[in-house]
Amino acid sequence: MLDKLQAVYSRYEELCAKSEQPDFYNDPKKAAALLREKNDLEPIVEAYLAYRRAEQDLLDSQELMADPEMRELCQQTYKQAKESMEILRDQLRILLLPKDPNDEKNVIVEIRGGVGGEESALFAHSLYRMYSMYAAKMGWRIQLLNYADTELGGVKEADFIIEGRGAYSRLKYESGVHRVQRVPETESGGRVHTSTATVAVLPEMEEVDVQINPADIEMQVYRASGAGGQHVNKTSSAVRLIHKPSGIVVACQEERSQLQNREKCMMMLASKLYDMEQDRIQSENDGMRRSQVGTGMRNERIRTYNFPQGRVTDHRIGLTIYKIDAVMDGALDEIIDALATADQAEKLKNAAK
Repeated sequence: MLDKLQAVYSRYEELCAKSEQPDFYNDPKKAAALLREKNDLEPIVEAYLAYRRAEQDLLDSQELMADPEMRELCQQTYKQAKESMEILRDQLRILLLPKDPNDEKNVIVEIRGGVGGEESALFAHSLYRMYSMYAAKMGWRIQLLNYADTELGGVKEADFIIEGRGAYSRLKYESGVHRVQRVPETESGGRVHTSTATVAVLPEMEEVDVQINPADIEMQVYRASGAGGQHVNKTSSAVRLIHKPSGIVVACQEERSQLQNREKCMMMLASKLYDMEQDRIQSENDGMRRSQVGTGMRNERIRTYNFPQGRVTDHRIGLTIYKIDAVMDGALDEIIDALATADQAEKLKNAAK
């Protein structure tokens, strides 16, 4: 590990020297890429230098303890340095794990009502509200792409972008089937029903990130429905794209022009094709299976929201918390932090094999 850290430190020093050259910004695209690399390496370098300082403190105090008069004074320094080295060593192991290249990207979230009829649509609306409130707490921006509601205020489907640094790194664990157990608003007998909704979280991709043959796309236009002003009933601004080779269908009706909706659809299509390709690669490579707590399969039940008991349970890591009202109001950090920690632990275990 120390050899790898020394190599990282050398690369960081090299990037610092390059960034100080007068011609560094002559190629803005290359400069931006090098600065991103430098920023990515900086936390590792800081922890590595702290580790080296602690190591030097340990060696110095160890040497001074040979003097009986200095022994008691140096024992505390020795102990603190040893503890710091152990903590920093664990931090460095995590920092050296391969980073998900998509962690800093915006995300596309797709929510669909599942099993349970109107109650599943109402739960899908609750999930949309939950993620919207979490995004607001994180200072992220939501951009609605496609929204189809029901007469009772539920959601048949909702597609939206969450824009913010690190959005994918936090929300990538949310893909899967979410189950709710509660007394529906439509239930007069007070019985608890079980319903589901599905959530898909994709890193936002641009057309340049994924090769798409225009001949493979069928475009359909139609009139938007729902709130949106006069253009809703008078113009065919909504766009639906069908990718014929894969069968993927994407739609956007929230923008005011057909061109803007088409651009959003192309971005959604690129993200879905990227995700499909990642699934194919991982299924073909036995050594690259999706981790238990990572970006799970769409049909995997990942979490239960039990309202009568006031609990939320994440089945992947066996975590149960009794804060359902706070969670539904967007307090997701406790769950996401636990999932991220479990994911890191699993990766560390695999790296040690």
